[in-house]
Amino acid sequence: MATLAALLLLTACTGADETDGAAAQEEATAVAAVEIQPRDLSRELAVSATVEPRRTIRVASRATGTLDAVGPEIGDRVAADDVLARVNRDEQRAELQRARSRVEDAELAYERSRELRERESISAAEYERTRIDLAIARSEQLLHATRVEYGRVRAPRDGVVSARAVEPGEAVASEDTLLELVSMDHLVIRPGISERDVGDLERGQTVPIRIDALPDDVIEGRVARIFPTAERDSRQVTVEIDLPPDAADNGIRPGYLARIRMPVDHRPDALAVPAESIGEDEEGEPYVYVIDDEELVRRTVERGVARGGWTEIRAGLEVGEVVLASNPLDRVAGERVRIVGWRG
Repeated sequence: MATLAALLLLTACTGADETDGAAAQEEATAVAAVEIQPRDLSRELAVSATVEPRRTIRVASRATGTLDAVGPEIGDRVAADDVLARVNRDEQRAELQRARSRVEDAELAYERSRELRERESISAAEYERTRIDLAIARSEQLLHATRVEYGRVRAPRDGVVSARAVEPGEAVASEDTLLELVSMDHLVIRPGISERDVGDLERGQTVPIRIDALPDDVIEGRVARIFPTAERDSRQVTVEIDLPPDAADNGIRPGYLARIRMPVDHRPDALAVPAESIGEDEEGEPYVYVIDDEELVRRTVERGVARGGWTEIRAGLEVGEVVLASNPLDRVAGERVRIVGWRG
């Protein structure tokens, strides 16, 4: 009988313990958690821009008249001082010839007056008059020679003709654009960079560039200039990036689309929690709940950047700690919890 009583007592105690354990398990709140591990919170810069020459020169006429000739075609290379077009200057040439005759006449008059002055046959004033007349005649000759030369439209520098707006026989006015020249040995892209990202770029920095027309190649560009102001509407800052000097030789042409994709604001090993894990107390101090031995422990933290649903924790947490992954405002310190899910 004693043995039977002991067995009954043991069975009753075991059942009570199991009931108490189940009740305790039911009292613990089911929560999701996250284990603190380093994460890459670097921001990615992704922009595109059109390849263009560093300099585009619009070659304009300096004279009004009819075009006698236009030499180069689009795509032709020209050298500095090459004659690209000729504006008819027949009238100016006639004026120049008349000016030359006046110079000859003025030179003869000056020589006669100089001889007479040496013999004191004329006054000093008469001699000076002929000298001044000669100077005026020569200046008029130079003026008409310059007007004739204006009929020759010359290349201001080496380049490639990218546009031709006129043909022989057309009438043009002074300052009309006749052709455009580009420098193919200096190609650039000028993307607009967000005000958030431009601070992570600096002059001389290299950037990887892909050209849509050459998808298998990655070329190395270099930041040449960062414009001093942002666009009023877009808040973007133009950044000029030089392509390698041999870009054109390798098949890259103005008008091709270039893309830049690179990390900025490097944070490869940041400790972070889901944004919803962070609460604020009455004084605005951020905190999270660390799960320690199935209890919530409140921990004050220092926040950093927020990206992609995650917030950087600069101070207050260590690698390997487990943190409540849901809204902490619904929980209290010391509350018992059981982890039923994990945030990756």
